[in-house]
Amino acid sequence: MENVILIVHLLLALSLIGVVLMQRSEGGGLGMGGGGGGAMSARGAATALNKLTWILATAFICTSLVLTILAAADTSSGSIMDRLTGQGSAPAAEDGSGDGLDTDSLLPPPSAGTGDGESAPDNDAPLVPRAD
Repeated sequence: MENVILIVHLLLALSLIGVVLMQRSEGGGLGMGGGGGGAMSARGAATALNKLTWILATAFICTSLVLTILAAADTSSGSIMDRLTGQGSAPAAEDGSGDGLDTDSLLPPPSAGTGDGESAPDNDAPLVPRAD
């Protein structure tokens, strides 16, 4: 299903590029030129190309939205941050040869507490390495 929509999306993109390039610009650059010898006048051709451009652009945006919704449905729920915090801090090598920062050794210095072993941390205290 997604491949079919993607092919339609690409065909719409190519068609939209072609229709836009066929339109007459104000300077007459890549336009088809004048001389409308046919059933449609130059103004009528411009109006038909404008309508076709709007139709193709609307279909292109719709297929873009559908492809975005399908891609979002394929992804797992949750964010990357949920997966990172669920596994702990940054991964480090088991043998200690990794480049990871050892955040366990950066603790605030002990402060004079109430004696029960539990004291409120001093938020202004600098982080110092813990002596093990």
